[in-house]
Amino acid sequence: MKAIWNHQVLAESADTIIVEGNHYFPPESINRAYFQSSDSQTACPWKGLASYYSIVVDGQENTDAAWTYRNPSAPAQKIKNYVAFWKGVQIQP
Repeated sequence: MKAIWNHQVLAESADTIIVEGNHYFPPESINRAYFQSSDSQTACPWKGLASYYSIVVDGQENTDAAWTYRNPSAPAQKIKNYVAFWKGVQIQP
């Protein structure tokens, strides 16, 4: 699977984990050059606290377009540090 935004591959992996319809990419599959940490956080009732990244490609920013669970709850441990996307990021095979 590939995560693509603004014609650039943000992540690529054959080992994504699908949770609630979202592909979570392993941390080593992420192209960190496009990621900037954000102060944004949200709470999921069963996964825990999500932290966000903004994506910057060719000077264009997609604010809080990716998220991760750094310290997920026990039921969500399999996606610890994995990254998922939204806000126009295309997930393609």
